[in-house]
Amino acid sequence: MQVGEERVYVIPLRDAKKAPRHKRATRATRMVRAFVKKHAKTKDVTLSKKLNEKVWERGIEHPPSRIRIKVKKEKVEEEEITTADLAD
Repeated sequence: MQVGEERVYVIPLRDAKKAPRHKRATRATRMVRAFVKKHAKTKDVTLSKKLNEKVWERGIEHPPSRIRIKVKKEKVEEEEITTADLAD
């Protein structure tokens, strides 16, 4: 993924179900962040508020089993910024 590029991914989150009930949505959020870091080849990832709300929509015990996101990589003042947002 190059700077200025935008991609859509479907992330499987079913492994979050392996975590204890009271940690599932937190683990799903970490899984999204790790997926974006790996595929965008970056260190810093910002998750949008809409994406976070979608993961937490059904509470901490029932995160979605998969989620569709849009990843945007930009360069601003010598820094690369990677943003993950909910795909429409």
